[in-house]
Amino acid sequence: MHIAVFYSRQLVLKLEFEPQLLTVNDLKMLSIPTFAEANHEILQSLADRSDRELVGLHQLHPEQGKFFTALFCRYGAIVHSVVQQAVESQAQADYLFAIAWRQIFAELGRVQLATDLEATNWQSWLMDITGSTIDRVEVPTASHIRSTLAEAPPPLRCYLERGLDAIPPLSRLIVVMTESLKWNEQRISAYLQGEGQKISTGEIPTYLAAGYEQLEAAVPNDIRDIYLHKDL
Repeated sequence: MHIAVFYSRQLVLKLEFEPQLLTVNDLKMLSIPTFAEANHEILQSLADRSDRELVGLHQLHPEQGKFFTALFCRYGAIVHSVVQQAVESQAQADYLFAIAWRQIFAELGRVQLATDLEATNWQSWLMDITGSTIDRVEVPTASHIRSTLAEAPPPLRCYLERGLDAIPPLSRLIVVMTESLKWNEQRISAYLQGEGQKISTGEIPTYLAAGYEQLEAAVPNDIRDIYLHKDL
């Protein structure tokens, strides 16, 4: 799936909110999500790798996303079962789960594990990050949570956000104004001209298409293979 199609489904990278209808199940029945990406051949090829190896490979090869995604698939259920204890609804649990994995992703590149091969400090570290996320994040009410795990799996979200940070500022701004703010071409052009950028309304689609291409190129090839080359 092309990244523009992904965006066209109104996914928001920064976990923005809008009202949604709640059900009795949302309030009382919490479930652990399944991660279909775990069955992808890229991730299956890493099944025999230890946690320590996956962490090390993630740090050595930041241009590849499969190592982080393999860890996510391996420990996603555990992390979700922990965050469930802190909230009242499925939507809130999924929201906090996504925030926790964003924090894990942000810190995983620099974590140092003990040299003792029998040490379980990776799992301890994972639980520490999850616990600190629970303590510091103010979770909105379920009626104000917009994004879902099915629409935006945490590894894909993490690499899209990283890719968005890596593309040129003008491209990033036009993509965000289009997809997150839902501004039309006229409003985007007017804003940019007010900031000294002489870009006409008719030029916005060209800049937007270039922004999508730049963003897609900034996402690791294996992440695109796992998440974007199928119908999410």
